[in-house]
Order: sequence, then C-alpha cells, then structure tokens
Amino acid sequence: MSANYILKRIALIFYTLFIVSVLVFGITQILPADAAVMMLGENATQEALEALRQRMGLNDPVWMQYLHWAGGVLQGDFGTSLRTGQPVGPALFSALGTSLTLAGFALIFMLILAMPMGVIAAIRRGKPADLIVGFISYIGVSLPEFVTATLAVMLVADMWGLLPPAGYIPLSQDFWGGLERLILPVVVVSVMMIAHVSRMVRSELVDVMHTDYIRAARLKGLHPRRVLFRHGLRNALLPTITIVALDVGYLLGGVIVVEEIFSIPGIGRSLMSAIQNRDLPVIQAGVMIMAATYSIVNFAADLMYAWLDKRIQYD
Repeated sequence: MSANYILKRIALIFYTLFIVSVLVFGITQILPADAAVMMLGENATQEALEALRQRMGLNDPVWMQYLHWAGGVLQGDFGTSLRTGQPVGPALFSALGTSLTLAGFALIFMLILAMPMGVIAAIRRGKPADLIVGFISYIGVSLPEFVTATLAVMLVADMWGLLPPAGYIPLSQDFWGGLERLILPVVVVSVMMIAHVSRMVRSELVDVMHTDYIRAARLKGLHPRRVLFRHGLRNALLPTITIVALDVGYLLGGVIVVEEIFSIPGIGRSLMSAIQNRDLPVIQAGVMIMAATYSIVNFAADLMYAWLDKRIQYD
C-alpha cells in the first residue's frame, strides 16, 4: 500500500467531514430553537436576549457563524451546551468512550460466535447444522433491538435475577461490576450482527471453497484444515470486513434504544437527549464525532483488506 493512497484517503476523510459539517450546521440552523432563549429562559427580557445574541454572534451572517464554529471544532472547541452551560467536548467524548466500550465488547462477542457459526454452516451445507444456523440467523435479523432488550430484561434480570436489569459502572471504577452490567446490552446489540456476519461468512466460504485455487490446493495434498482456514476462510473474510465496518456505524448510531433501556450514558443517548432539548451545539458535535469515527473505521477496513489479500494493490 503506497503512501500516496494513504494520503488520498486521509484527504477524503477530511473532505467527508467538511461536507458533514456543512450539512449538520445548515440543518441545525433551521431547527425551531433560539440559543439565547434556551440559555436565559423564556422569561428573559428582550434586552438581555439581544445582548446575548450579540455576544454569541447569533446576529452574524450564517456563513460567518459557520466559520466561527468550524474554527472552534478544528481547535477542539465544540462549544457550550445550551442546557447545562458546560463545554460540549468533554461530555461527548466521555459518552463516546462508553459507547465504544459497549461496541468493542459487542464486536468481540459477535466474532466469537458468528465466525464459527458461519464456518460450520458452510462445511455442513444442507445438513442440520446449516439449517440450525440459518434459523438462528433469521430469528436474529427479525427481532428489533427493543424487543430483544425488553425480553432480556424481563427474563434474565426480572424473572431469573441472574444479572442487573440496568445501570452502568465504568470498568476503571469497578471492572467486574461494570462487566456484569454490560453483559445484557452486549448480547442484545450483538444478536443482529451475529445473524448478518454468520450468514455472510457462510455464503462467501461456500463460494470460495468451489474455486479453482481451492481445488488445486486439495490436489496438492494439503491438509483439509489448512485449505479451509489458510486459503478458504482468509479470502471469504474480505466481504465480511465490509459488513463489520458498517456494523460499527450501526453500533454508534443504532444503539440508542439499547442505551435508553439499560440506562447507559453513551453518545447515542446523549444525542437523543440533545434532540429532545434542542441543544444545538451537542447535536452538531455529536454528529461530527460519529462521522469522524465512522470514517476512521472504514479507512481501517481498507487497510485490513490489503493485509488479508496481497493481490489488492492501492495506488
């Protein structure tokens, strides 16, 4: 992989973030919310509101407001929350860390289950094991997160009393206590990803195992296990990487329901609260942070492509 390609991809990331910043800033400008009223309250006098608007630059042209906001973002200043009056950056990065902790454990749990399930379904194609994996996958895709989360809380937490129903403890504060409270949300978030990835691994591995180079490897007398894992699975994983990269975006933005049900102070829950309270700086910063994270993950996926398949050359 050439340094020229890496520089191009980094430039593309910045270009993408620029487009996202323009869109999110423009959309938040048309929302029915007055920052001055949000900060001073509806009982504030017109003089006080006008003075605050002048101090915050709200009377400036939109393009000037954008440049001021974007300049602050480039310096790590995401503004001040209209609801709490506190800096947006530290609170959102803390929430992002919580969401990434949940996402990281969910990805690990998903890979531990989905990869073997996909491999077993592929090598036992048409047999009971394949049918069972397929049935589990279809169930996983069909159940939305709020149904899975509600059932998990009702059965595992309330009825059986095996795990806490909700709450979050940072792992740095109490590792085992925090891990205990992450089990249910991690399982719930992983269900749909396990279904997606296991079916993808199964489908790709079946196709790869019928290619000419796999037949040649078998004719050379290589051990079946080596043919499967060294030559078959490695190439079957390429499309799976794309699915996993897309799932990271889903994890960051699509776990709002899970974070609400299990009372996890992640970035999805923070954004939902900001939207409900029309806290524009939090909305803007949250979308930018999620877009940056998603772009970096997709860049990492491209690097993983090149590492798994040496035939891929990026110029």
